[in-house]
Amino acid sequence: MGNLRENIYNKSPHFIQNLIVSLYNILAYRKRYSGKYNEFIKHYYKNKDLTLDELKKIQTTKYRDFINYAIENSEYYNKTLNQIESPESIDNIRELPIIDKETLRNNIQDVYTIPKNTGIISKTGGTTGKSLEVVYTEDDVKERFAILDTFRNNFGYKLGKKTAWFSGKNLLNSKNINKNRFWKTDYIYNVRYYSTFHIHSKYLKYYLGNLIKYKPLYMVGFPSTMYEVAKYGLANNIDFPINTIKAIFPTAETITDEIREVLENYFKTNLYNQYASSEGAPFIIECINKNLHLELQSGVFEVLDENNTPSNKGRLVATAFNTHGTPLIRYDIGDQIELKEGTCNCGNNNPLVKEVLGRISDFIYSEEMGKINLGNVSNCLKGVKGIVKFQIQQDSIQHLLILIEKDENEYTSKYENIFLQNLRERVGEIIQIKIEYIEEIPVEKSGKFRLIKNNIKNKILI
Repeated sequence: MGNLRENIYNKSPHFIQNLIVSLYNILAYRKRYSGKYNEFIKHYYKNKDLTLDELKKIQTTKYRDFINYAIENSEYYNKTLNQIESPESIDNIRELPIIDKETLRNNIQDVYTIPKNTGIISKTGGTTGKSLEVVYTEDDVKERFAILDTFRNNFGYKLGKKTAWFSGKNLLNSKNINKNRFWKTDYIYNVRYYSTFHIHSKYLKYYLGNLIKYKPLYMVGFPSTMYEVAKYGLANNIDFPINTIKAIFPTAETITDEIREVLENYFKTNLYNQYASSEGAPFIIECINKNLHLELQSGVFEVLDENNTPSNKGRLVATAFNTHGTPLIRYDIGDQIELKEGTCNCGNNNPLVKEVLGRISDFIYSEEMGKINLGNVSNCLKGVKGIVKFQIQQDSIQHLLILIEKDENEYTSKYENIFLQNLRERVGEIIQIKIEYIEEIPVEKSGKFRLIKNNIKNKILI
């Protein structure tokens, strides 16, 4: 929303805010589910039972077309891939250069194949603290939602069925908080959006009470937030009604065994995971048998060790077919996966994944707001230019230290203020914030970068 629209929304009464949310969704869904969306849905539904060989043939064809498109339309890939013999052949994929996040960020203008104002922009905060502005074509977005909807449809979900959504939307004003009302409802599409910015022990009873009263059929969103609600219910012996929720679909964060166990046991349902990324990574989806499958029709998955040699366990380097606006070719996402031998009898013949080893979700804590998860912290970069990387360190409940690597050519006091405003929306006004600008934020001994370093977890009771 622009500033004017945000001001109108914030000053509106509760029922008008609900209406604005519904109107926003009507416009968004009209774009998302029009045009080629139905073709994509039919394609993925028809291809659900293909053999592995048939899936690989489709993958090979889509790879060829995608590489040729990138060479023809992207200045960056025209320079880098034209030097390689037959780059469009999937057999030669290891001859193509690997692109990491920093390389993509530094060359993003040349990577784009379309003007930003003709595409759909995804402003990714990024869990490593690096900001990216990815541009999709309209068909990219429609195909990605078709894949996601095909996955969820396997478990009965359809748009319009009553859903509780825990996302990064900040939809509350002070009146809502004073009334202990931490949600907004789209009554047209039957979606209730619960705030993920106010996960505090003093508020959790209102979340859970409303969730029980609302009786959603599905839960979608940040698993760390649902996890806190479930833990509160368990700790206070508040039983969740049986046969209410048909499935839980987590987004944006890594699912640990503990999170899965708590969510499934408390809400008395099954959790079905899927992996992608806001940059546009190809999909990994979970089936009815709780096995994870690569979706070969969405891209090429390379699992590489530290020597860039194919391995069963290692970092994921992906080529994503539905990123025509900002092609991702041999893109080092920064996550790790482990492949699994064998097949599954669910009917999906795509290769199996034993585990997605991505970054374990972390959080910072504010006495005023409660736990602020990794997904919400990473979104502090939205609307901000010139921050190359940032890290939040918390050594006490009263203080946060923010380390920032900045681009002197882009970063100004204006963007510092936007960043601080975004952060304050998440942590509240009481906690003290100190910003320190440094040349380089050190990585961990493992070589990984951590966006959040919380050193007081053992002191936090929620």
